[in-house]
Amino acid sequence: MKINPNFSCIGAILVSLMFAVPVLMAEDAPPAPAAAKPDFGDFTSQTLATKSWGALEAKKYDDLKAYVAKCRELYEAKAVEMQKSLTEPAAKEKANEYWALNDVGTCCFILAKSLDAQGKKVEAIAAYKEVADKFSFAQCWDPKGWFWKPAEAAKDRLKELEFETAK
Repeated sequence: MKINPNFSCIGAILVSLMFAVPVLMAEDAPPAPAAAKPDFGDFTSQTLATKSWGALEAKKYDDLKAYVAKCRELYEAKAVEMQKSLTEPAAKEKANEYWALNDVGTCCFILAKSLDAQGKKVEAIAAYKEVADKFSFAQCWDPKGWFWKPAEAAKDRLKELEFETAK
């Protein structure tokens, strides 16, 4: 069988172009935009907790993780100190004095809810357990006019998740 010499030259050129074009295109392509960093606002624990709730509602899970991580980085040591100083949740009139405990505990609860919403059951169980164990006296203000306890809500959801995963 005789190969047409013109065909093999054209074939070689096409093959070279096939490999060269993506390289040329990649060099000419504009860089991918950097992911926008979440806005931490004034960096207070209250702001970070509020932004965490907003990110959960908007299903912006990466931003939520960043808000929770920042809250923990800045305030977890104080939250743990506050937790250790209590033998029961603070009375309603004194609850705001435990701001770091309340906000860090709430942020960790929000993170657990986000993991739960994403179907990451094993991670959600671990996060709910942490809220229940490490931040058991945290309280969260409901805009309707009362405090609720993230640890109690975490324990309730833990029972459901453990039952679901036992099936």
